[in-house]
Amino acid sequence: MKRIYAVVLLSLLGLCTAPVMAALDRVGDFALLDSSGEFHQLSRYQHRKALVLMAYDHGCDAMASLLANYQSISSKYSGQDIEFLLIDSLDLGRASLLGFETDLPILEDDGQLVSETLGIERAGDVLVLNPVRLSLYYRGPVAGKLDAIVAGVLTGAIEDTEKISGSGCEINYPVKAAHQLSTPDYTTEVAPIIVENCAECHRQGGVGPFALDSYIMVLGWSPMIREVLLNKRMPPTQVDPYVGHSENARYLSAQELQTLIHWIDARAPRGDGEFDPLEQLEFEAAMRWQLGEPDYIVTAADNEVAATGVMDYLYDDIELPFTEDKWISAVQYQAGDQSVLHHLMTFVTAPDEDFWGAERQLESVTRRFVEGYAPGDSQAIVYPRGTGVKIPQGYGLSMQFHYVTNGQATVDKTRLGLYFSDDPALTEILSQVVSPRFVLPPNQREFAMQAQHLFEEAVVIIGVRARMSYRGKKMKFTVEQADGSLRDIFSVPAYNYGWQPHYLLQTPVVLPAGSKVHVIGAFDNSISNPFNPDPDKEVRFGVESWDEMFTGYISYYKSPN
Repeated sequence: MKRIYAVVLLSLLGLCTAPVMAALDRVGDFALLDSSGEFHQLSRYQHRKALVLMAYDHGCDAMASLLANYQSISSKYSGQDIEFLLIDSLDLGRASLLGFETDLPILEDDGQLVSETLGIERAGDVLVLNPVRLSLYYRGPVAGKLDAIVAGVLTGAIEDTEKISGSGCEINYPVKAAHQLSTPDYTTEVAPIIVENCAECHRQGGVGPFALDSYIMVLGWSPMIREVLLNKRMPPTQVDPYVGHSENARYLSAQELQTLIHWIDARAPRGDGEFDPLEQLEFEAAMRWQLGEPDYIVTAADNEVAATGVMDYLYDDIELPFTEDKWISAVQYQAGDQSVLHHLMTFVTAPDEDFWGAERQLESVTRRFVEGYAPGDSQAIVYPRGTGVKIPQGYGLSMQFHYVTNGQATVDKTRLGLYFSDDPALTEILSQVVSPRFVLPPNQREFAMQAQHLFEEAVVIIGVRARMSYRGKKMKFTVEQADGSLRDIFSVPAYNYGWQPHYLLQTPVVLPAGSKVHVIGAFDNSISNPFNPDPDKEVRFGVESWDEMFTGYISYYKSPN
């Protein structure tokens, strides 16, 4: 019996002293634009076996040598399922980065938040990341083991994270250090950001999946808030902040992001504030007619929204009783159930037209677009002075609704308030639609698309809208100038089918007669697109959600000069 006990004891000791199973360190997902405005997200490189990043500091004396070595390894593994990028860990900004000539894209780390989260300490630090598992193969310098690590990733030989200290120029994080000495205050610094950018949707009865209506709620959701800020899922409608500007886009500055993330990293302290700004919020005023009682109120059909599942678009054609032409000068939507209405678009349509009108048949068509609704403030939209949207006598409105289910069945009855103008000399606002036909092959990560429209008369562009379906990747609007050069006026580098706002430009773009506007973008029909229902499927043009379309909408009016 003693021998049996001894054998069992030795076996247990053997298990305790056996080598620990190898494992890769975990990393969080993140997303950044590069210096040319392209969108990069770690989890969207699943078509690659690894994403390799090197911290870039143009002012570091050793950088020329480090970069040459890094680019040499990148060239060696070109075409072998390894992506090589640089990251601006100093947050120099696009203007500075555009002056640096490299063969590799440089990610813009606004606020240094991704670099500090990844633990980058020195210029020349390299990380080899697993995009599928969100884990780390290697952290260390370019010289030495990087070549072997990349080769090992390709053969599947790397089972444990390799870490080697670097020796490049030190990278400092001054804002992080300041916030570690003095944590951002919840009441005066953190809560106002939530109020301004999040609370309108993330509230009781709002479209957000959870409410941020108190400190306790923000604290509880703080890990997810951190995650979605770093991978740019929120705020939604991610646009390029360096190209044009629209109040319809949800911009967060680098300083606001630093305040939120550093506060969360400090364990989200409540602080000494006597009251909670989030608990003081009231939203009833958002449902009032902000310009007074409308001249005419359109009441849409009762749309039943299921408790669960994915709903396709619903449509409603509205007959109008007017016996003469009407000119709309302003509009305001009132969502019947804000918790499920995700977006809504309205066009003026002829008696024999549906919502899509001539877009079904024509690649280029001019239409009358009233406006769209998106979650957030139900602000009245006033058209530029001297302009309006015309409703010819006998025409109606066609509305398209997109709903999201939230676990409770409901009925939405949305209203649209129309404000008319008696000015007989208004300039008509129109929407130029460009929508090329195509066949999208399967398993294509970057299927380039382009369309254009020539404006024969001088025009003023006041807004743009990108429209694709699940495989949409990016779209930007570019003006071809007289010398043939291109000038970007607005860019959506991370298109999301769930968010399709009409971006009203803060500064309208005035174009002389003969100007050409290009709509440039791409589809991602690959496994790296998280919204893609089937990357193995060939997809053709169509207006339904299971089809694909590459449609740019350009809102404009004829220039008075």
